[in-house]
Amino acid sequence: MPRCPWAKSELAIPYHDAEWGVPVHEDRVLFEFLTLEAAQAGLSWDTILKKRDGYRTAFHGFDVDRIARYGAGDVKRLMGDASIVRNRLKIESTIANARACLNLREAGRSLDGLLWGFVDGVPIDGKRRAMTDIPAKTAESMAMSKELVRLGFRFVGPTICYALMQAVGMANDHLITCPRHKYVSKLTRVSSRK
Repeated sequence: MPRCPWAKSELAIPYHDAEWGVPVHEDRVLFEFLTLEAAQAGLSWDTILKKRDGYRTAFHGFDVDRIARYGAGDVKRLMGDASIVRNRLKIESTIANARACLNLREAGRSLDGLLWGFVDGVPIDGKRRAMTDIPAKTAESMAMSKELVRLGFRFVGPTICYALMQAVGMANDHLITCPRHKYVSKLTRVSSRK
């Protein structure tokens, strides 16, 4: 059975085969994906995968406590770092999003609880037959976007939110002809019981 057709490059294939669609509940990893999905806006996912290690280094392993303290000097440093996407709005949104995550924590909430709440903790299995069956956004991603913006997050439109949902296993959009669909479906059933 063939993989999902978007997984063609030397970086996309292992990402597809090991990560995409697998449920994630660790706040640091969720923040990483939120950052990478925002960075991807207007670019290819392959571009982001090539820069992923650069992001991990530049943003101190996606440590929200540290990123939330970034100031003008850090923005300048990041704007000069060719290992990431050097877009000021995207860089500043990562810092704002780290601060929003800290605000969540101070309110006794987690990024995991917030995001997974939009699917009631249970991944959506789209049972997609073709790439054309996969939407760019859903009612859940629109609600997520609206709430994230309300909480001070940036670069979190409904399309970015849906890509995040796919990446972190809130939505299983592996095509049903892809071997990963069945595997991820089993994981999502286990995840939803936690």
